[in-house]
Amino acid sequence: MQSLFEQIKSGMLWDFHGGVHPPSRKSQTNQKPIAQLPIPDRLYLPLRQHIGIAGQLLVKVGDKVLKGQALTSADNAMTVPIHAPTSGEVINIGPHSSAHPSALPEMTLTLAPDGLDEWRPRQPLNLNTADKLTLLNRIHDSGIAGMGGAGFPTHLKVGSSKPIDYLIINAAECEPYITADDMLMQEAATTIVKGIDILCHLLQPKAVLIAIEDDKPIAIAAMSAACNQRDNYWVRSLSTKYPSGGEKQLIQLLTGAEVPTGRRPLDIGIVMQNVGTVFAVAQAVLDDHPLISRIVTVAGDTLNQPQNVIALLGTPVVDLLNLCGFSAQPKQRVIMGGPMMGFTLPSLDVPIIKSSNCILAPTATELPAAENETDCIRCSACADACPASLLPQQLLWYSKAQDAEKLNEYNLFDCIECGACAYVCPSEIPLVQYYRVAKAELREQQQDAIKAEQAKARFDARNERLEREKLERQQRNEQLAAARAKQQQASGKASAVADALARIKAKAANKQTAPAELDKEDIIAQRELKKQQAREYQRAKQASSQAEPVAKDTSLNQDAETDPRKAAIAAAIARAKAKKQNDEESAPAKTVEVTTNQEQATADVTADAASDPRKAAIAAAIARAKAKKQKDEESAPAKTVEATTNQEQATADVTADAASDPRKAAIAAAIARAKAKKQADNQS
Repeated sequence: MQSLFEQIKSGMLWDFHGGVHPPSRKSQTNQKPIAQLPIPDRLYLPLRQHIGIAGQLLVKVGDKVLKGQALTSADNAMTVPIHAPTSGEVINIGPHSSAHPSALPEMTLTLAPDGLDEWRPRQPLNLNTADKLTLLNRIHDSGIAGMGGAGFPTHLKVGSSKPIDYLIINAAECEPYITADDMLMQEAATTIVKGIDILCHLLQPKAVLIAIEDDKPIAIAAMSAACNQRDNYWVRSLSTKYPSGGEKQLIQLLTGAEVPTGRRPLDIGIVMQNVGTVFAVAQAVLDDHPLISRIVTVAGDTLNQPQNVIALLGTPVVDLLNLCGFSAQPKQRVIMGGPMMGFTLPSLDVPIIKSSNCILAPTATELPAAENETDCIRCSACADACPASLLPQQLLWYSKAQDAEKLNEYNLFDCIECGACAYVCPSEIPLVQYYRVAKAELREQQQDAIKAEQAKARFDARNERLEREKLERQQRNEQLAAARAKQQQASGKASAVADALARIKAKAANKQTAPAELDKEDIIAQRELKKQQAREYQRAKQASSQAEPVAKDTSLNQDAETDPRKAAIAAAIARAKAKKQNDEESAPAKTVEVTTNQEQATADVTADAASDPRKAAIAAAIARAKAKKQKDEESAPAKTVEATTNQEQATADVTADAASDPRKAAIAAAIARAKAKKQADNQS
């Protein structure tokens, strides 16, 4: 049984599932030579013309540039620079319509050509003396990206260190109308083979397979003749079938191998490059000619001269149409790309970029617009036509339902967006459009998930850092504490805590060695100590209670010293007490008792009056009245003394009530005068 390599060498071909056979319509342009488009008045160069991110600008508005001069720098592996397609002046850097179905504005450099087409200095490389790194740098610096599909940076594909079995040159060009690669092979087969030599120098593959559909007989003959002197360069003629030019489908056709879901051809030892990309590699290495132009097929029944044109990158689409004699019709559609995978342009000032290979301007009869979408009839024609063996009907349902889990389960990202399913759909459902929207949403969700994971990783790293710093601080503190303890021990100053710990340990050791009777004695001693402390506390409490009256008298004296009125009242009280003391020595015992009560009442009233001048005046009047009454009582009988005492008590009560109010004070004084007059009348 032959090995796989022997089968491939013998020319054996395989097949892939599905596919369709639309009318090729290539005869409009494949019989005419490639035309050269004149330099346009303005070139619009998007800063990003490939998969990846845009480079950093190297020029500014007003700068003069030369043909082939780098306009951006590549500071990232997924970035390739752009170059000036001709000499001129940078007149603007800002948003401009992009070559995208949405036509959303992208940062674009606008170049005004000066008509001189003056080159910068160029330095071609010698393939025999240049090493691998030098070749890769030249390919990267020349801004070369895939020219037949998504625009993947070429230096990443051809710079792999993995062993490569097969280098496949994709020249199938299976989509209708497009003949750019066909005409390139017819006119520049020798240069293409030199580009293949450069790639083989980098990749060292076992064999090179050049795949061309059988509807390009002149290109097949040209390439076969150019490869005649190369070993293991094999040209393979494929049956015309769309989409045989798809990467995974072409690998399956030529080798019978299938690229697993989510994997790349590189993972199974295969590298694929478009024939236009190989031509650009040869120009970059051998002529130091960066990627500044490409061949574009301009076709459609609204054109008088449909043909392939070499157009500078950045050329507006309208300039290519005008070159080919464009006659617009009502509701005219202009499509960038082929009829299967292309998209309608919202504006004709959209520029040509590195991956633009076709501009179509069909009539309404030639390429009818899609009719209104109707309900799916579940005919399964889409599943039969799908070259990736997917289930388009289920993918449509889950795309509408935005069911990300099911879309991943049914391998949505294996869809190559070839449009075969939509081409055969009797319900005119734009299946590819649904898939593109769903892919964009899934990519956004994946990016959000990646950002969340990165944020979580940063959060965890921060927590780890804080914990590490905390432990480091603790270790430093422990080390400082140990150093301080060492210093204290060295100086002979043991800490109080250490001494206490030592005493506790010593006591514990003594208790462990002492007999049980010593513990009881300790308990009795502690009880006696507590009792002694309680007795001392009681004595201290009694002493403080006895000292309180003395403190009160002292506080009164201090208050009198701070206020003159209080001092006067205190002096009057002292004189009254002294006079009463003299009277009590000569009066009988009952009089002494009555006088004592009066003095007590007087003292109370006087104490109340001490805080108010009016009260002080009332107290003085009461004192004079009482003194007069006392003289009368000394000569009156005993009954009169008792009545007088009762009256004085009543007077004292009234006076106490009047002390808080001037009106009451006046009433009390009147009552006192009336009682004094009445007493005098009774005595007479």
